[in-house]
Amino acid sequence: MLSKKTKYGLKALTFIARNEGDMPVQVSKIAKSEQIPSKFLEGILLTLKKAGILGSKKGKHGGYYLRKEPSEILMTEVMRVLEGPIAMVPCVSLNYYEKCDDCPDEHKCSVHKLMIEVRDSTLKVFRNTTLADLSNTNR
Repeated sequence: MLSKKTKYGLKALTFIARNEGDMPVQVSKIAKSEQIPSKFLEGILLTLKKAGILGSKKGKHGGYYLRKEPSEILMTEVMRVLEGPIAMVPCVSLNYYEKCDDCPDEHKCSVHKLMIEVRDSTLKVFRNTTLADLSNTNR
């Protein structure tokens, strides 16, 4: 299941992409519009900032802004930052591979084979979806 952190992060990014213009978007505005608890949202936005997806500006007209065009922000990047590995089991992860303790031979494992297909299908969707697709912006 998708975590609330990721769901809220996607909603916040979409809101920022739709409303950005030249001005940063305030956390309170995002929280109110998207019905996200402010403190929880602040942590999510900070995570996205540390990953280089968002930038921030302090002060009266401060808030968060996208560091790239929405069309340049792939869902693979966002999902990995907020959710962690895309693969459902560590033995098929491209970036976080670990051998499963309970599996004597990955190449004969039916779960491994199935999870490779799930991973590849999921990656195809995430790689072909940008923030512009989610927010209906063509920037």
